[in-house]
Amino acid sequence: MQRINQASIEFSITWQNSCANHNDRYFASKVDFWRDYFPDNIEQHISKLGEGEQYQKSFEAGVLVPPFDQHRITEFQNKHFQGTHGNTTIVPRRGRFYPQGIAFAALKCHRGNLLPFRIIKIDQDLLYVDLNHPLAKYPLTLKATNCEKLDSVQGHGGVSNDIKEKVTKNGPGMQVPYPEVATDFNSTYPYTRKNEDDDHNFYQTTRLANHLDDMAIKQVKSIYSTLLSSGNNLLDLMSSWVSHIPNTLTDCQVTGLGLNKEELKANKLLSNFIVHDLNKDPALPFTDNEFDAVICTASIEYLIQPIKVVAEIARVTKPGGIFVTTFSNRWFPGKEILPWSDMHHFERFGLVLDYFIKTEAFENLHTESVRGLLRPLDDRHIGKTKISDPIFAVWGNIKG
Repeated sequence: MQRINQASIEFSITWQNSCANHNDRYFASKVDFWRDYFPDNIEQHISKLGEGEQYQKSFEAGVLVPPFDQHRITEFQNKHFQGTHGNTTIVPRRGRFYPQGIAFAALKCHRGNLLPFRIIKIDQDLLYVDLNHPLAKYPLTLKATNCEKLDSVQGHGGVSNDIKEKVTKNGPGMQVPYPEVATDFNSTYPYTRKNEDDDHNFYQTTRLANHLDDMAIKQVKSIYSTLLSSGNNLLDLMSSWVSHIPNTLTDCQVTGLGLNKEELKANKLLSNFIVHDLNKDPALPFTDNEFDAVICTASIEYLIQPIKVVAEIARVTKPGGIFVTTFSNRWFPGKEILPWSDMHHFERFGLVLDYFIKTEAFENLHTESVRGLLRPLDDRHIGKTKISDPIFAVWGNIKG
């Protein structure tokens, strides 16, 4: 029996590759400094933090995740790729991730193995794949922020958590392209959807409801608050009855572009609005260099020609201005582009980053993910999951 200390800690790993800087944040609601495992004994420093204080340490590649192993690059015949999911046939694509269980016979694993592998080359009937962790080659900086100290309790054994595994598993690293391999995201472009009914008909129903929980909305507002400035001329793309712009930003002129007039009229933050269907006409009805910044919240997954739209965003934004898009794991089923719903959520992250890269109009690209925060107790989905909707953000500045 031993007195132990517990705290709520936000961990983040920051890293970079050739195309962007990345910050993947994971919130651990109850860290046990007696029971949990920490890399390099950093719990000695983290346990001494006061609320709001931070500690960070940099690690060489292959320390927080298993080191890169050339032997984990292998090949197998295409016939061992069991690409069926219900009535859907999954076709292997270069640069894409798939669960190892989809090739269980070749990879000698269980059918239910969800650890990812990446296809790096397709040569006739052979698939060349990389089984290494997607962060294996990257130096990582781990930062811990003490969000709240919890009451000390009596220790009687229990479950132990590996902190480095909690922070690095389930996706971080999957948002970047494989070195010297172009990811095949665009085999079918413009994208198709399960529900190809006219968008005007679908969106004519007024929906004055939030599509994210309150904690997730708080994270979106926090990201916008750090990237936008008071006095900005803003475009809220694919807007609705709320714009998620924090009240700390003042004197902003906000133009909303969306598909439902009544929802746009109900948005008190909009200075003006335009009803416009980007899937019928991806050209934005604005002049060059008109806006200081453009935001797009929980909507990027509905665009069937997103690269054209992102290029248009670059056109209407001033040099040095910023485009920020945020999204989560909730959408109107059937209206999302294929294969959005079949992707790992961090691979969707990579798809959106790819839009920015392909336009060749952006610099200072960044990604940020937020996972593990607790869902508000009064949220209607609390019975299904206690974890808040994850948030993913991609942003960049317009080249001068």
